[in-house]
Formats: sequence, C-alpha cells, structure tokens
Amino acid sequence: MEDVILQTNHISKSYRHFKALDDISINLKTGHIYGFIGENGAGKTTLMRILTGLSFPTSGTYSIFGKTKHGDIQTLRKNIGSTIEEPALYPEFSAYRNLELQRVLLGNPDKSICDELLKLLDLYNVRNKKVKEFSMGMKQRLSIALALIGKPELLILDEPVNGLDPKNISALRVLLKKLNEEHGITMLISSHILSELYLLATDYIIIHRGKIIDSLSHRELEAKCENYVKICTDNLPECVTVIEKELNIFDYKVINDRTLHIYAFTEKPQQISQVLIRNEIAVSELSVCGQTLEEYFLSITGGKRDD
Repeated sequence: MEDVILQTNHISKSYRHFKALDDISINLKTGHIYGFIGENGAGKTTLMRILTGLSFPTSGTYSIFGKTKHGDIQTLRKNIGSTIEEPALYPEFSAYRNLELQRVLLGNPDKSICDELLKLLDLYNVRNKKVKEFSMGMKQRLSIALALIGKPELLILDEPVNGLDPKNISALRVLLKKLNEEHGITMLISSHILSELYLLATDYIIIHRGKIIDSLSHRELEAKCENYVKICTDNLPECVTVIEKELNIFDYKVINDRTLHIYAFTEKPQQISQVLIRNEIAVSELSVCGQTLEEYFLSITGGKRDD
C-alpha cells in the first residue's frame, strides 16, 4: 500500500464574503507527481499557501507525513521545498549567496550542494551575478534551486515554468522527472501550460471555483481522452457489419442510432473510409476525435476556448 505523504480534510478558506476554498479533501501519495489544474482564482495558490504554512484554513485540517499537530507539522516542513507566487529572492545578493543563506537557514551541512544545484539548474556560470540582474526565467530557476536546497521529500511548485522559454521548460521537465524517479520526490505542481503537465504528471487534481471537481490518474485521463474515429451514417447496422467483417474491428461503441465511435484505425481512418465507400455506405461524417488535457479541463469546467 502506498504511503500518503499529505492529506487535507474538508479544508475551506474564506475572505469575508468570498470562499476561496470549499471543502477540499485530497491525498498525495509518495512518489507521485500531481498536476494541479485550475484557472486563475480557482484556489490553487490559496491551497498551496496553506500547505506551506503561509496561510491558515478557515476550517478543516491537514496532515503532513502522517502528523496533524501544529508543532509536528512545523518541524516536518523542513522536508518540503516550495515556490509560491513570486520567487522569494534577495536581489542584491548573488545566486550563490541566496542558496548559501537558504542552506544555513535549513541546517543542511552539505556546503557542496549550492554549486551542485547551480549546475543542475544551468546557473553556475552566473553564480556570482546579482539576482537583480537576472531575467525572469533565471529567477524562476534559482527559485527552484532554493526549493531543492533542503533535499525535500515533497516539492510544491506554483507555476514553475513562468518566464521560461521552450528549451528551459523542456529541461525543467526532464529535471523534475529525474528527481521523482531517482530520488522519489513527491510533487504538487500547478501550471497554465496543460500540455506540459500532461507530459510530466502521474496524477491530476482539477479545482474549479474553490472546489475539487475531479481527481484522476494519468491512465484514467488517457482513457477519457482516447482518440476515436467518429462515423455518422443513416445505415448504422450495415456499417457495423462491414467494419467487423472486412476490417476485423470489434473495439467500437454505438453512441446512438446513427453515430459510431471506433477505437481502432485512428491513425489510418482512410482505410475505414475506403471500405465503407466500396460497400456503398454513405456517411455524413467520418473524423478522428479525442480530447487533450486542455479540452477535457474545459469540458468539465464549462469553459470555452478563446477565439
């Protein structure tokens, strides 16, 4: 049985008449990477601030590493690395000095870790440069290095790819996967770039207007977003007979009396079309359909794309 590294129980957070979080209950299991998905104002950062001790819930409780008492949680937070909202950096100090201060603060005796992390985040060549001279992307990478300085078991990252170019986004994804797979670090990561979360996360938590509306594994998401060939025809029974007999297709679903979804041949739908034409079965639609993570998110939140 997998260990639960963090658990929230019916957490709510209100600001006067506004309810930022409404009855939030989630479980984070050791070794997983959780993509935390929600539009601006959905409550992602509010929950992350509570879990990292930057804010307090109006009601509800949470446990970290199985502990619920405030004193125990405060002690155990040294095993959590985080970046929440804007990177918390000393602009007048160098990158190395920022890391060294964090190392001392967390009580990590390993003096070599600062240079190791600077190399890991591709900042070693600017280790002595003042942070105020850094680009947004460089500050973001340094912030992640700060989150790793205590060798955390749990990493909470709020929009970690902000300000990064595609090359650095890809490099960060590789790094996070490596930290997860080789060091077993559990992660809770929010991002607006849902395609990146799809490439990284093992699980997804979707929040909308302060409520958790779905929690699912990557495999469950793939099942929901599976590609299929959609066929619309007024001669559905004969269409089904033909695809079974001539294409040996049995992985399909009859949606209604004129619509069929076929979960095979999604990369070669022209073969289905050719067989139907040869058998003189007229179709009003034959198309490859499916959902991306973004499309699934929009479908369950009632959202819509920008034109």
